[in-house]
Amino acid sequence: MGLSPWLLFLFSVLVQTSAILADTDPGDSAGLTAIAANWKNKPSNWNGDDPCRDKWIGIICTGNRVTSIRLSSFGLSGTLSGDIQTLTELVYLDLSYNKDLSGPLPSTIGSLSNLQNLILVGCSFSGEIPKELGQLSKLIFLSLNSNKFSGSIPASLGNLSKLYWFDLADNKLTGTLPIFDGTNPGLDNLTNTKHFHFGINQLSGTIPREIFSSKMKLIHLLLDNNNFSGSIPPTLGLLNPLEVLRFDNNPQLGGPVPSNINNLTKLAELHLENCKLTGPLPDLTGMSALSFVDMSNNSFNASDAPNWFTTLPSLTSLFLENLQIGGQLPQALFSLPAVQTLRLRGNRFNGTLTIGSDFSTQLQLIDLQNNQISAITVGGSQYSKTLILVGNPICVPGSTDNYCVAPGHSNPTAAPYSTARNCSAVPTPCLSNQLLSPACICAVPYRGTLFFRSPSFSDLSSPSNFVPLEQDMKTKFAKLNVPVDSIAIHEPFFDSNNNLQMSLELFPSGKVQFSEQDISDVGFILSNQTYKPPAMFGPYYFIGQQYSFANDLLVPSTSKKTNRLPLIIGASAGGAVLAAAVVAIVVCIARRKRTPKRTEDRSQSFVSWDMKSTSASTVPQLRGARMFSFDELRKITNNFSEANDIGNGGYGKVYRGTLPSGQLVAVKRSEQGSLQGSLEFRTEIELLSRVHHKNVVSLVGFCLDQDEQILVYEYVPNGTLKESLTGKSGVRLDWRRRLRVVLGAAKGVAYLHELADPPIVHRDIKSSNVLLDERLNAKVSDFGLSKPLGEDGRGQVTTQVKGTMGYLDPEYYMTQQLTEKSDVYSFGVLMLEVVTARKPLERNRYIVREVKAAVDRSKDMYGLHELVDPVLGAAPSALAGLEQFVDLALRCVEEAGADRPSMGEVVGEIERMVKMAGGGPGHESASESMSYASRTPRHPYGGDSPFDYSGGGMPSTRVEPK
Repeated sequence: MGLSPWLLFLFSVLVQTSAILADTDPGDSAGLTAIAANWKNKPSNWNGDDPCRDKWIGIICTGNRVTSIRLSSFGLSGTLSGDIQTLTELVYLDLSYNKDLSGPLPSTIGSLSNLQNLILVGCSFSGEIPKELGQLSKLIFLSLNSNKFSGSIPASLGNLSKLYWFDLADNKLTGTLPIFDGTNPGLDNLTNTKHFHFGINQLSGTIPREIFSSKMKLIHLLLDNNNFSGSIPPTLGLLNPLEVLRFDNNPQLGGPVPSNINNLTKLAELHLENCKLTGPLPDLTGMSALSFVDMSNNSFNASDAPNWFTTLPSLTSLFLENLQIGGQLPQALFSLPAVQTLRLRGNRFNGTLTIGSDFSTQLQLIDLQNNQISAITVGGSQYSKTLILVGNPICVPGSTDNYCVAPGHSNPTAAPYSTARNCSAVPTPCLSNQLLSPACICAVPYRGTLFFRSPSFSDLSSPSNFVPLEQDMKTKFAKLNVPVDSIAIHEPFFDSNNNLQMSLELFPSGKVQFSEQDISDVGFILSNQTYKPPAMFGPYYFIGQQYSFANDLLVPSTSKKTNRLPLIIGASAGGAVLAAAVVAIVVCIARRKRTPKRTEDRSQSFVSWDMKSTSASTVPQLRGARMFSFDELRKITNNFSEANDIGNGGYGKVYRGTLPSGQLVAVKRSEQGSLQGSLEFRTEIELLSRVHHKNVVSLVGFCLDQDEQILVYEYVPNGTLKESLTGKSGVRLDWRRRLRVVLGAAKGVAYLHELADPPIVHRDIKSSNVLLDERLNAKVSDFGLSKPLGEDGRGQVTTQVKGTMGYLDPEYYMTQQLTEKSDVYSFGVLMLEVVTARKPLERNRYIVREVKAAVDRSKDMYGLHELVDPVLGAAPSALAGLEQFVDLALRCVEEAGADRPSMGEVVGEIERMVKMAGGGPGHESASESMSYASRTPRHPYGGDSPFDYSGGGMPSTRVEPK
């Protein structure tokens, strides 16, 4: 219905009046208010409805329009609202280092036509990267690294012709690198982009030759730690500006290295380690800028030491391990002026090792373990740094020479670097939330971790490598007028991804604590790459910690609207009434926009649980779960030593520990930036302290001491089912053992569905969440996403979709209706994974679709010979029950949940298959199997030992009361 002329007139007056009373565009004000409604821990002065005039922290305006949002390290939690589309003049959006910002990235962000920088480093955003980002034609800086994005790289991003920085590293991306196909754009269109940072994902397929051309300006090409296959395309040699190249840790990347690689004369860092590269060892002659070379653990043809060894004047680090290189090492290699580290173990170097008297003063390590060296000559002054010749003929039994002693005995590594604090006397101890700065001042530092993706040096013991970084960073912060007094870095080490990682502390200047505006500025300088480190450190990224602001230092939140009182009084009475009306309209619109979606109900058992307190009054007494102090766990893990490190994931690391009673435990320590938040932590404690079953991992206890989130489980020694299927754990599972593992996992899930009170939906059933104990019994683990159903034991709940792509129930995904049948679908995918040993989702191939398309029930093994894991063999007699197993799996992955069996039915059917496969005498009777469907609470769920299938004990199935 149209507006009357009077209403149109009234509306125009309202708009004009609002322009007098407020500096901020009404649309921007309403949009920001709606966005803020989805967040917790907003800046202190985000009050009122006039962000520009009131100078909201982190908000920068041009005129009356919001053009910049900079809120890194504020501890924001929640989701990014689709109302972001209202900020049509936005140029910068930086929400980095807010690890509790999660959920999908709204597609409406693609309507921000003026956006130049989109920076979301170190959050927990998930789902697919919206293809609508390809509409941001002005985008220069796209940094989405260190989140949980999944799916493939949208081809539409090839439209971003102005893009300079492109960082998607450290996510869960799959699929291939998109290229122009005649219709859709691809990454080969990005000729102006200088940075391709795609490492630490699950990208796969071949690296297309079309992706590289002489027109490209790439200086950093990081494709490490993925699943690329095929060979390195020869077009790589066309990237003349390239300075850093990382293809390392792609275990299926093979073939020869292109012979024209030495065209890359500006290349400083070359990483090709841990692939399947073949052919001759690459000729690096003429690559005079090379400082760091690692080609270890490949399958190059056996050869003698190449001539280029001694022709690289900038070389600091040469890593060529396990490559079968032979001959005598040239003496000139040790005299290269910058050389620091030579790691050449596992080769065939022979003859006399001649280091000479003119070896480089920088040379810290010569590692020649397991070669064929028979003699050594060191001229002039004795080489006194670390030389390792263990495993060579020169080291005869009983030799006492230092170089014949295994590392870690008489050749300890140097102490880790830490910024010096030369404080002879400190007047008073620092307060608990303060640290002593290098300038000997107690203050609250801004802390985080620097990750250097390809430094040009390898010696971590020398201050000369780190002091320049400290001085350079301090100088540049001063030039940018940021109040940083001093800088401390410490604990540098190379992590499992070959990144140099170090802790960073920035101390405020002229005050005890940074202000909120300071943190907004400092965070942006680091996330936006405004700060550039010395060239020797290479590309980096930073993950900041949440900064705690003292109440007396907060920016006053008093509204400045009182300053406008004379203007308001001066307005006519009618204008005042109209102004009130426009405020009412804006507030009404804003409230509608900011009404948050209904979130998941939190467990009532934890409503009053203060996660930062360990007092008995705030932590519920959970039966069966012990509360540990942090010092206790530090002691049983030997101070969380690397020797006790048995795994890691998005939450942090897992350490092996031994309790005073002698019980082995697994200690899962959540780290800063963890993908497991407080809700997941509490969920896992609550559920695991209530459920007890031999096929569900047991929770021994937890720790909330000293702001830590730590879970302590029973120790399960044989890794995950996924590691067994991929061969990583060394545990080989034949068909019978796989059936029994699947049966055990099915019993664990059936217990959750049918005997837990209320029933529990696991919500993340997958092979990496099935652990194998010392007898290969399966134990279901990781309950951070689990969800109790209604008290009636049946039905469904409406909840935010969570789970792992590839295993996720499509019905749940489409409807957000979670039922027990969602777990059944995931379990069906796991069953197909057990048969094929293939990832559920890889190279745009979905295992469910692959099996459904290949099944031919008129043939033996249903015609699945090409899909069945070759480790199992191809003889039908060795795979008894395979057809029934596949039938059951396909019933589990029916599109409609109503067409899927219950987990109790799954258990019964797998038991029959175990018998067909020859489970041995004495396994469970048919009557026992039927009890799964009848929900008999006395059923023991026991008797699935892989070696003695004779029943065994009767573990408790009783659920502890809340």
